[in-house]
Amino acid sequence: MKFLIINGPNLNMLGTREPSIYGKKTYKDLVRFLKTSAKKNNVKIKIIQSNSESCIVSKIQKAYNRFNGIIINPAAYTHTSVAILDALKAVSIPAVEVHLSEVSKRENFRQISYAGMFCFETFAGFGFDGYEMAIKALINKLKH
Repeated sequence: MKFLIINGPNLNMLGTREPSIYGKKTYKDLVRFLKTSAKKNNVKIKIIQSNSESCIVSKIQKAYNRFNGIIINPAAYTHTSVAILDALKAVSIPAVEVHLSEVSKRENFRQISYAGMFCFETFAGFGFDGYEMAIKALINKLKH
């Protein structure tokens, strides 16, 4: 199994950006965690991070017929990007949404998730562990 992991805007600033919300671990720490998790769960992954909505849409489109699943943390685009939702629908690859923080307990504008409207599951508020939960959810969905 091969999964595309997409991280959206400002996740490259982990460790610096609002550590009271996102913790002190860096994006490099997240990448290491993802590689370890993939190996432990016997899956291949490709990890991307972009601050550009158009880049994220293009990566989703290029995933068609190349990846078995998508794990996406659209970050701020969660609440604004119909384009990302449409790209997920277009490729119709099983997808899981991940958020490091518990977005349901944050500002009102964070209560809408466009990407989540396509994703079959969302893990929010589990920090890095949410990504491993997403990997396992995709494996389970693809095996059944």
